[in-house]
Amino acid sequence: MDNNNPLQGQRIVVVGGSSGMGLALSAQLLKRHCDVTIVGRSQHKLAAAAEQLGTAGSLRLHAADVTQEPQVQQLFEAAGPVDHIVCTAADIRGAYELLPDLALAAIERALRSKVIAPLLLAKHGAPHLRPGGSITFTSGIAAYRPRPKGVAVAAINAALEGMVRALAVELAPLRVNAVSPGWVRTPIWQDVAGVDSDALLDTMAQRLPVGRVGTADDIADAILFLLGNGYTTGTVLHVEGGHRLV
Repeated sequence: MDNNNPLQGQRIVVVGGSSGMGLALSAQLLKRHCDVTIVGRSQHKLAAAAEQLGTAGSLRLHAADVTQEPQVQQLFEAAGPVDHIVCTAADIRGAYELLPDLALAAIERALRSKVIAPLLLAKHGAPHLRPGGSITFTSGIAAYRPRPKGVAVAAINAALEGMVRALAVELAPLRVNAVSPGWVRTPIWQDVAGVDSDALLDTMAQRLPVGRVGTADDIADAILFLLGNGYTTGTVLHVEGGHRLV
């Protein structure tokens, strides 16, 4: 193993790897000569991601809805032994609404994508993890700096972080962590703010101590740290440009 590239040759499953932060992470893992399986619901998006990622490294595609337990079981039966599992997927369509307009269906969809899916990934993925393996989930700044319309997502992110701590204890010595992004310029912002997304992001950039919002690569860098650092578990790593300070 290359001491400067401890992930070289490792097998990593990236759920949500066909877009945004997951796609950026997959690209960085492939550059590090990892065996990467990207998982998503849309075969079309998976194919587009594969074309964008090119032929560097070992890349596999797996179409699955990880909110459905049989499909999660099939995912890991197909994957075999793995070193790390990462989930960046989230379905928050309709979940950013004021209480009078917040539909139960939107809450349940977000809950399934950010709490139920991670539970299923841990339940069925942990038995396939090799010694030294890890699971990394994605929380978010809404748990710490909620905005109007953000009650559902704030509650769901907080629930996910509690689950990370409990799983780190139950699954030890396997490691379980989360990265908590701030405002990041990714396609998911269209679900949050629609046509106003660019204006909102630009306004936040002026408030943040770092003077900008995040990029998908910023979050990918943080996940790479969590994958490679064998002394970190039960931790929420905040990558938010100082958002919790303002």
